[in-house]
Amino acid sequence: MYRFLLSPRWLGALALTLVAAAVMVLLGNWQLDRYRGRTEVNEQIDAGLRMSPAPLADALRAPAGGPGTVGPAPAKDKVWTRVTATGRYDSTNTVLVRGRTADSRVGFEVLTPLVLADGTALLVDRGWIPPAPGGGATAHPPVPAVPSGDVTVVGRVHETESGAGAVARRDGLLEIRRIGVSRLAGELPYPVYGAYLLLDEQTPAADPLFKAVPVGHANNWQNFGYVVQWWLFAVMSLFGYAWVARREARRAAGIGATPLPLDRAAEPTPIASA
Repeated sequence: MYRFLLSPRWLGALALTLVAAAVMVLLGNWQLDRYRGRTEVNEQIDAGLRMSPAPLADALRAPAGGPGTVGPAPAKDKVWTRVTATGRYDSTNTVLVRGRTADSRVGFEVLTPLVLADGTALLVDRGWIPPAPGGGATAHPPVPAVPSGDVTVVGRVHETESGAGAVARRDGLLEIRRIGVSRLAGELPYPVYGAYLLLDEQTPAADPLFKAVPVGHANNWQNFGYVVQWWLFAVMSLFGYAWVARREARRAAGIGATPLPLDRAAEPTPIASA
C-alpha cells in the first residue's frame, strides 16, 4: 500500500517536511535559550532588590586609565548587584537623559558623576523628573541641587546602554538619548567606572522631586509561548505528511470509497421521450 512513498515526488515531499520540521525545532530551541536568558535577568533583578548592599569594589573594577577613560564592564553575574559608595557629586557635569518614561509620562533621567576619594567617578542615575511645564517633552527642567559634601549612595549596578547617540551640551548640561557610559566618559575630566548606578537610597536624602526609575522585567513568558508554537508546528508538519500519505494509500487501495447500490446500478438509464 505504501510503495508509492518511494517515488521521487513523495521522497521529495518527505525531505522537505523533515527540513521544515528541523528548522522549526531549531527556532524553538533558540526561543528556549532566550527564555532562559530573560528568566535569569529577572531573577537577578529580584535578587538585587532583596540583597544587602556590598562595597562597590565587589561588583565593579575601578578604571585604571586617565581622564575620559572607562573601566571594565561588570561581569554578567554582577549586573543588578546592590552596592554602596561614598563621594562628592559633580553637578557641573550633570547629564540629562531625554525621552525617558515614568508613570506614562515622558521626561528626563538625571545622571550625576559621584567623584570618589581616589579621583575616579561613578555615574549615578538619581531618578526621573518631568520636563519644564509648557515646554514639551524636550524642555529642560530645573534640576534639583546636589547635596554638599560627602554623599553615600546605595543602588544597583546597571550595564551601559547601546545606541547612545551623540552627546550635546545645552543650557550648561550634558544631554544624551541613552546612557552610554563610554560616550559620556569622553566628556568628563576623570576616569569613569564601566557601568552606572541606579539609585535606591541616598544620604543625605535625595530631593523628593525625583521619582524612582522603573525597572521592567523582561517578558520571558512570551519567549516560552514561541517555544511551544514552533515545536507544535514541527509536530503538525510531520503529522500532516503522515495523514496525506495514509489518505493516498487508502485511495489507491480503494478503501473508503462508497460503492453504488446494486439495485440502482441495475436500473436502465431512462431515455427522454421525444
